Amino acid sequence: MQKIAIENGRIIDPANQTDSIGSLYIAEGHIISVNETPGDFTPDIVIDAQNQIVCPGFIDMSTRLRQPGQSHKATIKSETRAAASGGVTTLVLQADTKPAADTPAIVELIKDLADKADYPNIVTIGALTQKLEGQELSPMLALKQAGCIAVGNAGKPVSNLLILRRAMEYAASHDLLLIYRPHEHSLGNKGCAHEGAIATRYGLPGIPYTAETIALAQCLELAEQTGCRVHFGQISCKRSLIKIQQAKKYGLDVSADIAVHQLHLTENDMEPFDSAYHVLPPLRSDQDKQALREALSEGVITVLCSDHQPHDLDAKLGAFPETEPGMASIETLLSLMLKLVNDKTISLSQGIAALTCNPAGILRLPSGSLSVGMIADICVFDAHMSWTIDSTTWKSKGLNTPFWGSTLSGRVTHTLQSGKIIYSLN
Repeated sequence: MQKIAIENGRIIDPANQTDSIGSLYIAEGHIISVNETPGDFTPDIVIDAQNQIVCPGFIDMSTRLRQPGQSHKATIKSETRAAASGGVTTLVLQADTKPAADTPAIVELIKDLADKADYPNIVTIGALTQKLEGQELSPMLALKQAGCIAVGNAGKPVSNLLILRRAMEYAASHDLLLIYRPHEHSLGNKGCAHEGAIATRYGLPGIPYTAETIALAQCLELAEQTGCRVHFGQISCKRSLIKIQQAKKYGLDVSADIAVHQLHLTENDMEPFDSAYHVLPPLRSDQDKQALREALSEGVITVLCSDHQPHDLDAKLGAFPETEPGMASIETLLSLMLKLVNDKTISLSQGIAALTCNPAGILRLPSGSLSVGMIADICVFDAHMSWTIDSTTWKSKGLNTPFWGSTLSGRVTHTLQSGKIIYSLN
């Protein structure tokens, strides 16, 4: 395995509270020294990171790679190339593959596909219920033994609260994290936009705040009763933040993330005839966006994710309510995080922590820092380099992004996974 020196970069490692100019030295897939050149170390590759940021590789807590089962939309190979170009070195895969990740065999298949794509750091969320149908519990212990780092129902409904309670008890007994996107489907009523002025104006079926807050409140009550560790995925509204803050105050072991586009787009940015804006949870109000930003700044929410969902063209054709929700977003994750820094919503260290050590801590992964001895998952990026989203720069098979044609700041120049360069801009 090659020896690599990353020199003259601004090393930002929130896990170790490091922010200084220095160098990293890598051998056998691990970081062997920070700043001090090891004795008898002759690098095979030298990366000059002058005027660039060197940080841990990003961990994306919510992705769909569309394989197995929907290779016409995207593949693990295509989407891991996109992830590498965005500085992401660990992907957390939601359980709604086809078939669902409810057996060890499916988890092993995903591992095999990841290895064939030369991107082994794909960790799977096991299905909470069989086939994600919300009726019968999945074999959680077997899924954990197969390598699942958490369980969840990928936004699919659980038929009743008793089943959710039993699932949380089962997860807690095996010390499994529950990743739960709060959405009460009966209240959501197959809506496609936030229940507000824009939905009313264009006659779009709306999704009220309460579809999220009621489901979240129920899960919090059960988390207190069962002792289950819960991570809430893709929080979208102010009222949910208040409940999460209160739960943390009273000692519940809960955490949450925000899909980064929710911090930049609102219902007012929607073009109701452009299905790239059709996402779940929907784009909320300006007040919600500001509350989400404050929650991230104040540490109520500690993780950002892309909620990457590539689609083929057919899935996004037709009337807005008839299209499939989700946007391809893994390649814009860094730039949209940096926009929050430029807006002075968060510091650069906070933004990097939200993509590295914070998700690593929640998922109990041995990554997310640049400590000596750690696996060398590293991102090197130029925070000021601009790029335009078009067919020459985009790697994902999914073209469903509302940022198509936009020029953003922040470009990854090198991505290393286990000491191997998996992406280089030049």
